[in-house]
Amino acid sequence: MTDLIELLREGLPEEAVLTDPDVTGAYANDMASFCEAGAPAVVVLPRTVEQVQHVCRTATALRVPIVPQGARTGLSGAANASDGCVVLSLVKMDRILEINPVDRIAVVEPGVINATLSRAVMEKGLYYPPDPSSWEQCTIGGNIGTASGGLCCVKYGVTAEYVLGLDVVLADGRLLKTGRRTAKGVAGYDLTRLFVGSEGSLGIVVRAVLALKPAPLEQLVLAAEFPSTASACDAICRIMERGHAPSLLELMDRTSVRAVNAIGNMGLPESTEALLMAAFDTPDPAPDLAAVAELCTAAGATEVVPAEDAAESDMLLQARRMTLPALEAVKGVTMIDDVCVPRSRLAEMIDGTAAIATKYGLTIGVVAHAGDGNTHPTVCFDPADPDESRRARESFDAIMALGLELGGTITGEHGVGVLKREWLARELGPVGVELQRGIKQVFDPLGLLNPGKLF
Repeated sequence: MTDLIELLREGLPEEAVLTDPDVTGAYANDMASFCEAGAPAVVVLPRTVEQVQHVCRTATALRVPIVPQGARTGLSGAANASDGCVVLSLVKMDRILEINPVDRIAVVEPGVINATLSRAVMEKGLYYPPDPSSWEQCTIGGNIGTASGGLCCVKYGVTAEYVLGLDVVLADGRLLKTGRRTAKGVAGYDLTRLFVGSEGSLGIVVRAVLALKPAPLEQLVLAAEFPSTASACDAICRIMERGHAPSLLELMDRTSVRAVNAIGNMGLPESTEALLMAAFDTPDPAPDLAAVAELCTAAGATEVVPAEDAAESDMLLQARRMTLPALEAVKGVTMIDDVCVPRSRLAEMIDGTAAIATKYGLTIGVVAHAGDGNTHPTVCFDPADPDESRRARESFDAIMALGLELGGTITGEHGVGVLKREWLARELGPVGVELQRGIKQVFDPLGLLNPGKLF
């Protein structure tokens, strides 16, 4: 331990090396429930690429695990510390290095907050679309590590589609540059895409080249009430089948609607079984909204209400973003699942989750990025009640099993981390696991980067 601390301080400022257990303990875990976390030996907060390289070289020389972290807003335990590790927090590397309107790229360090980047590029008439619900806190490096998504993905895609190039420090301290700054590029294997979603298990992202789009117009939102999740999901299928390209297509079940009303007095219709929100950011969204309204009515919507202006649209979206804190208020703690299924199976996924809630005697609210088929069943439970905690974990597993049965995946945007290791193996199969472990061996032969995650 003494050697580790002394060697780290040789290449880092004094204030960048934290050793007080009361301080380092605060870096032990992210926001996921039921995920074990160890006690780090030290927390380091580098500000430069060279300092990150020094940390990696030191840890490799002493064979000490390295756990990279961003803002720790993740929901899978991917940022959880292991006993005796070096926690490598990248939040101090928070500079936007370049915004280029001609090439439509931004070059950023990993600690840049998502919302900070979004606002900075918007000032130049540009748009960085990925918008996780934690966008005011989460970092670009964390977004890259977990391949995060957000509300706008149905039209604009997820983080992986905006990462053009990376600078990555490998476990032994070497600096790898991947990808490009150009709009096109097919030189060699796509190592950039390999790092996106790797949860820091292959290398430490220290710089990213991100693609930007022209800033969209303000979107208008439509809200539709449905008497069943089946009818709401039928409307979703009709919208996508007819070729519409909404900028947002979100679904809230009855439990989520009531939870939001309870904490926010939002006035959402509590009589509804499912509330669908659709938005368009086209020059004239009225025809699109009218067409979607007709499709919703044909699918059985009991009421369809288009927002009259941007202010009403923002209010509806605020209600959607309040879902997680609202469900947390039900019992104090939640487990948030992240199962993505084909759009055509979405109703089966949501109704199946309701059946699981009944079976285990729990409150489980479901919100979904409906246009992607990405559901977020949220299990509410009292952690002080051992039996309820057990049922919460069992229901969580049952939801993942249901997603796989429906041809889906165990995670659409939150990642695997500690929480879903067992389920990743089930989804990939033995050959897939073998090959992925082989890739890990190439980049991290000593197994020091974020051990215990993914596999």
